[in-house]
Amino acid sequence: MHNETIRGSVVLEDNENIEILRGDPKKALLKLAIPMVFALLLISFNNIIDRIWVAGLGTDVLAAIGFVSPLFMIIVGIGSGLGAGSNSAISRFIGSKQKDNAQNSALHAILIVTIVSILIPLLVIPFFDDIIVYMGAGSVMNYAQDYGITILFGSFAFLFNLLFSCQLRAEGDMKKATFVMAAVEVLNMILDPIFIYMLKLGIKGAAIATIISSIIPTLVAVYWMFMKKNTYLNYDIRLFKYHSSYIKDILLVGIPASLEEFIISLVNIILNSMLVLVAGTNIIAAFNVSFIILQLGMMPCIAIGTSAITVAGVAYGAKEYDKVKTTCHYGIKISLIIASIITVLLIIFASQLSMLFTYNQPNNELHGLIVHVLQIVSVFLVVTPIGGICAMVFQAMGKGTISLLLTVIRELIFVVLLSYLFGIFFNYGVNGVLVGFIMGLIIGSAISLIVFEYFIKKLEKDNLTYSPT
Repeated sequence: MHNETIRGSVVLEDNENIEILRGDPKKALLKLAIPMVFALLLISFNNIIDRIWVAGLGTDVLAAIGFVSPLFMIIVGIGSGLGAGSNSAISRFIGSKQKDNAQNSALHAILIVTIVSILIPLLVIPFFDDIIVYMGAGSVMNYAQDYGITILFGSFAFLFNLLFSCQLRAEGDMKKATFVMAAVEVLNMILDPIFIYMLKLGIKGAAIATIISSIIPTLVAVYWMFMKKNTYLNYDIRLFKYHSSYIKDILLVGIPASLEEFIISLVNIILNSMLVLVAGTNIIAAFNVSFIILQLGMMPCIAIGTSAITVAGVAYGAKEYDKVKTTCHYGIKISLIIASIITVLLIIFASQLSMLFTYNQPNNELHGLIVHVLQIVSVFLVVTPIGGICAMVFQAMGKGTISLLLTVIRELIFVVLLSYLFGIFFNYGVNGVLVGFIMGLIIGSAISLIVFEYFIKKLEKDNLTYSPT
């Protein structure tokens, strides 16, 4: 969005959060990331507890959620992508001290999410059965329908929750942003057993509990932003002035970021299909459970990378490119240290973690599969921070297309190609698929870092003039 297209830019007084964002990027990154790690850990614990409750309903139910999870992650990905687009736009406007543009951009993002939340169930539900069958879930179709269609009807709750959290984080208010995220998980832990067992709704109850748990904190955010108005940005709808440049600015990051999440979910679907082909449906339950556990280890990287969107965005808006580079390098360094420690712990305690999900199994087949998969794919944690944080810093700079291209190279080319090559073509089975998956991530992440280094050096050398588009 060119500055000349949006007039009347007013610079208003800053608060403490904004001053921190404009200061030392290392301190700003930690300030945003630490509380977010707490919220994300709650998400992971909730996912684990959710699967533990569902595991009591049987392996078929657990597998059904595994098949639906990629679709759910696409919805979450759309919300995260649009949230990232809004976060990036707001942060860059704050960095260039254009508060009124930041406010109007935030209101435009809400308009976009409103439209998307209506379209998702209208476009996906009619084709849900066909999608699930293609994924190989024919044997657990009834369970998949009960869970998946319910989730689709409640997708608006997830989208607005993610957007409001990102917008609060963009202005450095981590207390409110963390509450909006964390309260969802606390409520879900409480409501899960009530809806699944006490109300005897089974797998559908798990979906309903998830939706209600997202709605309540989102309404609290609405109260803060639109009624109490105790946020840095003013969300008064009367200030809304439509301009297509705001939409373009948000979508230039939001669409590629959403597509990245879609691609990752698509790759999970493809990997699921490969695993079913070489080992049957039990391996899907093991693969899904393993990644639920791995999410615990991913949280520091995700927290740091997501926080980097705000910190690097403010720095980029202020044309302080050295701070952009510092944000990326420091984020990768801290993430790798933490991820390495967690990876070792997961490998050591894989058997004990697997027992949480196989407590009602008459034999040890699923337990052994979970241990085997977890010990191989745990290396994923050490690889993820490099490509992930580079991608988010590109999003912060409004370069969503570059981030998307790197994700396509990493996921669709290297991960899928190598997983097929080792798992199917060379007939190494489950181990081949998993090893190909890890090798693809390693190569793709290395390429991402090389591209970032080239881009930031060129940016510093040319001293490019900032433009949100």
